[in-house]
Amino acid sequence: MFTALDWTVLVVYILFSVAVGLFASRGKKNFKSYMFGNGSMPWVAIGISLIATSVSATTFLGNPSHAYATDMTYLMNNFGAFIAIIVVGWVFIPRFKKAGITSAYELLENRFSLPVRRLAAVFYSLHLLLRMGILLYAPSLVLAPILGIDIHFAILITAVIATAYTWYGGFKAVVWTDVLQFLVLFGGGAVTLAVIADAVGGFSEMAHLASLHGKTRWLDFSNWDPAYPRNFLSAGLVYAVMEIAIRGCDQQFVQRYLSCKNVSEANRSSILSMVLGVFVSVLFFWVGAALYVFFQVKHVAELPASVNVNEVFPYFLLHILPPGVTGLVVAAIYAAAMSSLSSAINSLGNTTVKDILHIREENAASLSKAKLWTILWAVLSTGCAFMAVRMTRSLLDNALFFTGLFTGPLLALFLLAFFGGYLKTRFVFAGVFLGMAATVILNGIPMCPAFHTPLMGVFSHFWNPLISCSVTFISAVLLHRIFRKA
Repeated sequence: MFTALDWTVLVVYILFSVAVGLFASRGKKNFKSYMFGNGSMPWVAIGISLIATSVSATTFLGNPSHAYATDMTYLMNNFGAFIAIIVVGWVFIPRFKKAGITSAYELLENRFSLPVRRLAAVFYSLHLLLRMGILLYAPSLVLAPILGIDIHFAILITAVIATAYTWYGGFKAVVWTDVLQFLVLFGGGAVTLAVIADAVGGFSEMAHLASLHGKTRWLDFSNWDPAYPRNFLSAGLVYAVMEIAIRGCDQQFVQRYLSCKNVSEANRSSILSMVLGVFVSVLFFWVGAALYVFFQVKHVAELPASVNVNEVFPYFLLHILPPGVTGLVVAAIYAAAMSSLSSAINSLGNTTVKDILHIREENAASLSKAKLWTILWAVLSTGCAFMAVRMTRSLLDNALFFTGLFTGPLLALFLLAFFGGYLKTRFVFAGVFLGMAATVILNGIPMCPAFHTPLMGVFSHFWNPLISCSVTFISAVLLHRIFRKA
């Protein structure tokens, strides 16, 4: 049961997070301070904000369910993250800082043309909008029954609170509330793990039993089939391309690199985010393994037969955790959801004004437009979350499809800008759409289950960004060489 004490903890946290955001962003704001914190944010805060942006409420809820049902093999994703940190720190960050840009996609205009810049910005915006709809909807599936409210109302509460402090405070509010929300998120997971360990006989007993039942396995070198997503090839190495695309081409990340004083501090923030990301991943996979020991090995409490694997952690939160602790963990879920939304709508406001509308001035009028678009993107994200409520197909399938569809070509655009030589805009556009077509041919369209191709199922979803990126890059270069005199 969600008690009065739990409600008190949750409400106090929400009010405190809003107060932190407003206090951190006090003072007169111009466009640069609103969008970049004047380019002098502490690298430690930026590093924490980077991981808070990456870790959503679906991580909080999804990692435990993965470990509970199978094992910790998705921890191999961190090998890909390590590769991405090196590539982004060596190739992307120095170029972004040296270019003197205010948006990641401005670099594409400098290298190619305004239409290419706008294409990249639209792709990014669509990808992030769809992602935000899912990231608002997924935690509301848990929050609505826990809080005893309608799922639409749960979505709306999260959206309104995050939008309010983001609209008023801008980037500084986003970063400092990210710091607070990351601490609450990590604290909620740590408290949950401690409660379970105490109930099953201590950490060593819990770890021994989890290992005995195969829940702690995290490396898989036995299967190199590209269609299998849980081996080292897919989850460890190929995943690096997705991480490079996100960390190197996502305006949320680039915005944070540009807010640091120099390249060195931007790289430190990036490395810190990776280290913290490893800790978060390990923590929440261990929560899942601990829940398995709690319910299936030690039988400390009975789990109703109607509870599926995705509902085990929410059931534990609502029925097993002591009063007050439940409120803290629910606050952690809210923290992750608000962190993801606030960061997204702030960067989308900047992308819309600078890249899509192409407003060069950074005055009071452009600031007003950015703040207005912040609200509009929040409304659109909420609408996408409401649409997700009506969806019958897997949210994960849809999210992974759009991630591969948009992030791979985005990465290819930046690689073409860095290493592709001179290319005409029409060849770049053609390469992008061929890369997107390759994703559809190899993986189908989740919203159209009747669509099938002979190549579907050959590669796991982790390969989507690599395939679409490679096809985009190679196609653009080949088309240029074949038709450059046309």
